[in-house]
Amino acid sequence: MALVDPDGRLLAANSALGSLLGADPARLTACRAADLLGIAADRRLKDSYREVLGGRRDRLRCTRRLKHPDGRALWAEVTVAALRGGTPGALVSVEDVTERRELASRLRHLQMHDPVTRLPNRALFFERLTAALRSPTTGRVGICYLDLDGFKAVNDTLGHAIGDRLLSAVAARLRTVVEHGGHLAARLGGDEFALLVEESEGTEQAVSLAGSVLAALQRPFDLEGHRLAISASVGVVERPAAGTTPTGLMQAADTTLYWAKADGKARWTLFDPERNAHRMTRQALCSTLRQGVERGEFTLEYQPLVALDNGRLRGVEALVRWDHPQFGRLAPNRFIGLAEENGSIVQLGRWVLAESCRRARAWQKDHPDDPIFVSVNVAVRQVWDSDLVTDVATILDETGLPPELLQLELTESAVMGSAGRPLQALHALSEMGVRIAIDDFGTGYSNLSYLSRLPVAALKLDGSFVRGFRSHEHPNAADETIVEALVQLAHRLGLTVTAECVESADQAERLRRIGCDTGQGWFYSRAVAPDGISAILGTSR
Repeated sequence: MALVDPDGRLLAANSALGSLLGADPARLTACRAADLLGIAADRRLKDSYREVLGGRRDRLRCTRRLKHPDGRALWAEVTVAALRGGTPGALVSVEDVTERRELASRLRHLQMHDPVTRLPNRALFFERLTAALRSPTTGRVGICYLDLDGFKAVNDTLGHAIGDRLLSAVAARLRTVVEHGGHLAARLGGDEFALLVEESEGTEQAVSLAGSVLAALQRPFDLEGHRLAISASVGVVERPAAGTTPTGLMQAADTTLYWAKADGKARWTLFDPERNAHRMTRQALCSTLRQGVERGEFTLEYQPLVALDNGRLRGVEALVRWDHPQFGRLAPNRFIGLAEENGSIVQLGRWVLAESCRRARAWQKDHPDDPIFVSVNVAVRQVWDSDLVTDVATILDETGLPPELLQLELTESAVMGSAGRPLQALHALSEMGVRIAIDDFGTGYSNLSYLSRLPVAALKLDGSFVRGFRSHEHPNAADETIVEALVQLAHRLGLTVTAECVESADQAERLRRIGCDTGQGWFYSRAVAPDGISAILGTSR
């Protein structure tokens, strides 16, 4: 402790202060406390110190780094308190807090580093990332977010001890990759790591870093008698720091890492705003499918199925469209897969079936002498996750549509897996009088055995065969031979055949000559609103 006068000169100091500063207390008198304690080096701190000496402030507390005469550094907590009772000057107390600071530093290191790999952990990574984004001097930042491919198999087969050794070995190689560039390598958890480029020079630098990571991990790891080969998938994000948040940057990195995994693993993938927009659109559609059905946003269009021998309308295929309030009219390929994934295909499929039957019944009433059937696509999940037989029976009963005027289309790959409940459902529907058709025939498993097991009434040849029917000058003999063989096989089994994607009169004629029963495609008509089918029926009378 020491007493100082209003000018900051030491009037008296105890032996403890002398010991702390490595000097005789008597020789400290008349020295300026601000110089001895490092206060003079900080302008703002010096101004506050003068306010205490002048009686305009009661107290000042600060921590200063001091240098002992023997060369060692120490940390001191300095408190300057104005003397009471109007006595000029101040009382200065100095406490050596070096051990406390070192302990706090060690505890922080433990708190901010991963014990297995000794790399910075998630907390330190985000601290550094946040600081980089907030710094006015940071122009661009880059992140390589990586996940080890097949690490779970190592843990499961060789145990967590070998898994930890592998993580530590991977960390050592990542340190080698970043040591020359001064970048931060961190373990975020599990088998996930991240590299932070705080002053990125551009996308090329981040991509180059990702390539270096993949190259470093290509060499096998020899651990306790095990030679392990492992790869990584890396998501790369690089962008201006301005307007970027840590959360937004990591979300982009996580998305890009998922792309790298989905694209085949053992590779890096660069963030693509267009691809991300598609993903966001996909999520938006997926989350609003059920509400869309409830709000009546879906409509049906119908494409004619025309007899190839006389050109008369024999049936229509119902094709669902989504009039989305944000994205406009969407074709089935934009949402049917999503509906199958989240289960809303059952609700949507039931609505399509009911609306198609209602419309077909109206056409039958208006044209009783020339009825047409309606063909409705059925997803596998509709057979598994709903009572399709009951749904069809109920809808036919409610609409009054004869069962023979309803055709249900299933894809070839779907019926190949039919067994148990799905197979029973198909037989029950056939016994009810409903026709079962195989859609996109010829592109699935190409296993014809199921045609004898399933109650199939019709085959729809995939459009890829029909597109192979070029002009007479450039024929594709193979496609024509395949179609002819399939048609003959189908007819011998008592099945009718519809050719999809008929786009020209020449194709229609050659399909008629081969023996196809009906054709469907733009040569006859695109999918049209119900009134368009009514008009065709009125013309054909």
